[in-house]
Amino acid sequence: MNGMILAVITARGGSKGVPRKNIRPVCGKPLIAYTIETALEVRDRLYRIIVSTDDAEIANISQQYGAEVPFMRPPELAVDKIPTLPVLQHAVRFVEAQDKVRLDWVLLLQPTSPLRTKDDILTALELAQLGNCDSVISVVQTPTHPLFMKRIENDQLMSFSDVLVEKEGTRRQDAQPPAYVRNGAIYLTRRDVLMEYNSVWGRFIRPYIMPPERSVNVDGELDLKLAELMLQSKMDAGH
Repeated sequence: MNGMILAVITARGGSKGVPRKNIRPVCGKPLIAYTIETALEVRDRLYRIIVSTDDAEIANISQQYGAEVPFMRPPELAVDKIPTLPVLQHAVRFVEAQDKVRLDWVLLLQPTSPLRTKDDILTALELAQLGNCDSVISVVQTPTHPLFMKRIENDQLMSFSDVLVEKEGTRRQDAQPPAYVRNGAIYLTRRDVLMEYNSVWGRFIRPYIMPPERSVNVDGELDLKLAELMLQSKMDAGH
């Protein structure tokens, strides 16, 4: 894939579900280390690999594992529930001003997806190179099809949607087409879509389908335990 690609690893210091989760030890390493190490495996395809954080400890650990921390994220971009868009835009503005360059793509790699591999990143880059897309976003097939989703209203169990209504006796394999959910591992966005259209997704999103075993997204303690189990399994297998 041609063009200048900035990899941004976002790692805010405060986290509600799992306190200090970005640097929580997982199989002997901070969680963020897995994302940094995977990005470094494809460093020849990336312009720079930076970590955007407001936290000095995260910054120090990130640098120890080989990522750049060229700035500390401003406090207004480090509050709870801050959207990803302004954080990425800040990183782009900083790097473009510092290096006097114009980027082409921005690759968001969240530390909460420690099981993504270098091949996942390379495949996403190849999909972007096909052209005619604003972004490439990784997804995983959801184990529960929307057809089977329910809501509770007036103490009654009802179909979640009036469009998708499950008939009694419907089998899991009868639910078609397959449904997918974003797994948080890869967001690859055109620079102009991000900066000029204020969108991480854009209008034309090309999907990159990842398997469940590489789609663990650490949002809570249970996810962290699952990630550790999967990573330990990979280590035991010599991968």
